[in-house]
Amino acid sequence: MRAGLLAALMALAAARVSGQAGDGEIRVEAADPTGLPVAAEVELDCASCPYHGVFRAEAGGRVAVHRLPYGAYRVRVTRAGLSAVERTVEVRSALPVEVKAVLGPEEVRESVSVSSGGGLVDTQAVNSPERIGAEDLSERTAAPPGRGLSSLVLTEPGWVAEANGILHPRESEYQVQYVIDGIPLTDNRSAAYVADLDTESVQEMSVMTAGYPAEFGRKLGGVVEVDTARDARQGFHGRAAGTGGSFQTAGGYAEGQYGWGANTLTMSGAAETTDRYLDPPVTQNYTNHGTLEDFLGHYERDLGPKDRLGIVVRREQARFLVPNEMVQEAAGQRQDRTSHETAAQVSYTHIFSPELLLDLRGMARDITAGFWSNPLSTPMIAGQDRSYREGYGKAAVTGHTGANDWKAGVETDFAGLREALGYQITDASQFAPGTPAAFQFLGRAQDREQGAFAQDTLRAGKWTLSGGLRMDHYSLLVRQTAWSPRAGVAYSVGKELVLRFAYDRVFQTPAFENLLVSSSAAVASLSDQVLRLPVRPSTGDYFQAGFTQGIFGKLRVEGNLYHRAMNNYADDDLLLNTGISFPIAFARAVVYGAEVKVEMPRWGRWSGWASYSNSRGNGFFPVTGGLFLGESAPGAISAGAVSFPVSQDQRNTARARVRYEIGPRVWAAMGAWYDSGLPVDFNGTYEQAAAQYGADILARVNFSDYRTRPAFSLDASVGVLVRKAEKLPVRFQADVTNLTDKLNVINFAGLFSGTALAAPRSVSARMETSF
Repeated sequence: MRAGLLAALMALAAARVSGQAGDGEIRVEAADPTGLPVAAEVELDCASCPYHGVFRAEAGGRVAVHRLPYGAYRVRVTRAGLSAVERTVEVRSALPVEVKAVLGPEEVRESVSVSSGGGLVDTQAVNSPERIGAEDLSERTAAPPGRGLSSLVLTEPGWVAEANGILHPRESEYQVQYVIDGIPLTDNRSAAYVADLDTESVQEMSVMTAGYPAEFGRKLGGVVEVDTARDARQGFHGRAAGTGGSFQTAGGYAEGQYGWGANTLTMSGAAETTDRYLDPPVTQNYTNHGTLEDFLGHYERDLGPKDRLGIVVRREQARFLVPNEMVQEAAGQRQDRTSHETAAQVSYTHIFSPELLLDLRGMARDITAGFWSNPLSTPMIAGQDRSYREGYGKAAVTGHTGANDWKAGVETDFAGLREALGYQITDASQFAPGTPAAFQFLGRAQDREQGAFAQDTLRAGKWTLSGGLRMDHYSLLVRQTAWSPRAGVAYSVGKELVLRFAYDRVFQTPAFENLLVSSSAAVASLSDQVLRLPVRPSTGDYFQAGFTQGIFGKLRVEGNLYHRAMNNYADDDLLLNTGISFPIAFARAVVYGAEVKVEMPRWGRWSGWASYSNSRGNGFFPVTGGLFLGESAPGAISAGAVSFPVSQDQRNTARARVRYEIGPRVWAAMGAWYDSGLPVDFNGTYEQAAAQYGADILARVNFSDYRTRPAFSLDASVGVLVRKAEKLPVRFQADVTNLTDKLNVINFAGLFSGTALAAPRSVSARMETSF
């Protein structure tokens, strides 16, 4: 039945068009009644995206707005003394949409609807990515340094966070793909692994968990698209922001943009410091200082009406301490970690015709991470130095033919990995007899990955059909090639209801972090019982059925049912007590659930949203990849088809936020989140746990159900426009998170993870200005 349905859909269409959810473009040309170009103001509004922006067409009468999400836009062009012109246009691919507006005499008003749209529901979209727009970013609730992006993603249904902001979409491990300015990144981007991109530099985001265009591959638990480029403006403009709050947290951000002729140069820098960087294992929050620095530069040049060049350079770095348990603090342990990321990106687009566009992209990137311990560390002195140097290239062609929007392309990724790891045991009682007192490892490997895709979308009346095919080749420690078909269908029932179905065949590569050491023959010396299997890519079949319903033009309700079946299910484990995790894999896993989100973009002075997710995930032995030592090694491969809750199996998750506009310059908001709790796997005694973590933490663990107890946080925000002016407006926002000061345990000796606590009551403030 599954094969028959897929074949039918593939026969009707080939895939979703241009995969990037924010690569649309609208070009507006304004003219007076005689046809001469004039300066004008251009307003773009897309209720279903959501998107709203106001731009200036200079004396030449032209303005081009890039990086637009797909949807139906209302375009309004105005100039004092002349009539306004309104058009409604559809943006469905990277091909520019041309709008010519002739502004007539003031008493004459032109309003032409080019195509239907503009409501809260996009009835022609097969997938429905959740978009985080400019207002959401501007009024976001404060997050710990290094977790700004992940905290925004967690407002969407289907996403759960473990310790230190590690994201798990629909109970997937290590399968999050970030697409930053059109370049896919597949590394673990949580606070403990790589410095976060500063949220102040982000212009828009979108989040997907199903209905992936064939353009996307390699990591498909969930996709987070991030756009950092600002729309070009002539002259010098900029903004600055400062933050401060609990745990000695402070930060600053500055940005400047200069536009001249066809050129735009934007540069920004940020720095943050805090005494609560990671999620600590005990309430005392020992040794938890961290600092972050961030630099971002953009250069864009319109080489002509058909050619555009873009260059992006960025640098992020983090230095932080690893929080101690009580025993480690008493011993005087100190562990330091660092991470650095440097990247350069280049893009070039050429428009052959109104129906054909070429897009070329490339990137060079270097990631380094270090970890070292002082001589008082217990139960071992551990150290690590690893690096990942990556080159990426992509070429794609987007076209429009009749009722079809299509895209095809190829991409290649090549990288060099280096891992150095060592330890020296200081407390032998914490290890199995015979464990070597010291260990050293140094390894290198080359990663080579290639992909090709073709996708198309066909729109016919109330039906929208999509499909596509992707090929991936992976060569690191193992070699594997896979073909992944994708298909989807949407049917609109009137203007306020759309029904959707999507199928995704996925091929997901293993995490590369610490893959070399766990796969090396050198680890055989760590125990007399060793199971070491190559970690192969995961494959799976994702199904989703859902709907989007508009109500009274004020509410948008979206619901989804999903089912995921995966082979070689990816997870992670810890290497002895080093705190260093590495990838493993189980025979298979099944994850299924339901999600719903209700949004109220604006109803009088009120706006807000609420979401709920219910999910269940079961993994199945035996182990098919990774490293297992000691007594766990024989059972890992001989366990048979025994099932267990996956480590991200949180059954119920809820999020909500309500905003009220008190006046033209003041607003207030309340938010809340609820997590029902993650699995627990603790085999020690109560006395041992109390000595490590304390009795108050143990009270937040349900040992009969082997889960952490439900976590809850109530948050409040208030914003004030302190100075209302065209130049140098001043905005102020204050946030209080976890108002009830509830002790929330994120993980407790979780399956293949440690113990981590969410933040207690915290206060923060942010002030910003622009010019």
